[in-house]
Amino acid sequence: MSNKIFFTLLLSLGFVGCASVPKADQNASAAVKQLNAPQEGNAGIYVYRSASVKGAALKKDVWVDGECLGETSRGVFFYKEVVGNQKHTISTESEFSPNHLDIETEAGKQYFVQQFIKMGAFVGGANLKLVDEQTGKKAVSEYAFAQGGNCSKATIALK
Repeated sequence: MSNKIFFTLLLSLGFVGCASVPKADQNASAAVKQLNAPQEGNAGIYVYRSASVKGAALKKDVWVDGECLGETSRGVFFYKEVVGNQKHTISTESEFSPNHLDIETEAGKQYFVQQFIKMGAFVGGANLKLVDEQTGKKAVSEYAFAQGGNCSKATIALK
C-alpha cells in the first residue's frame, strides 16, 4: 500500500512545475543590483517576489501607477524609477481583481515592495507589502532581474 502512495505522490510532483519569466541580460542585472541612488528628483521602486514554493507555478502581473511593470515568477525582481515626492500605486493581479499598495515616495530614496502569493478559494492570488531596506536589499541581491513589459494587460484602472 505504501508503494502505491509513494508512486502516486511521485507522479503528481511531475505535473507541478515552476513558472518562469524572461530575465534581463546580465549587464542590466549587474547595474541594477548595485542599488545606486535614483536620478535627481526621482525615487526608486524595487518589486520582488520571494522564492517561496507556495504558488511557484503561478505568474502574476505587476503594475506601477496602472502601467505594466512585468510578470513575476518566484525569485525575480523589477526596478522602476518614479517621480519623487508623490504618491505611487503598485498593483498586482489577484483572484478576482488587482490588489493595490500606495506609497508616498521621497525623492532620492529607494523603496522595496514584496509581492507574495496567497492561496484563495479557487486559484492563488497575490498581494503586496512594503518591506524595510535591509530585507529588500537582501532579496534583490539574491534574485534575478526580470525583463519588464510583459503583462496580460498593458494598463489597469486604479481604484
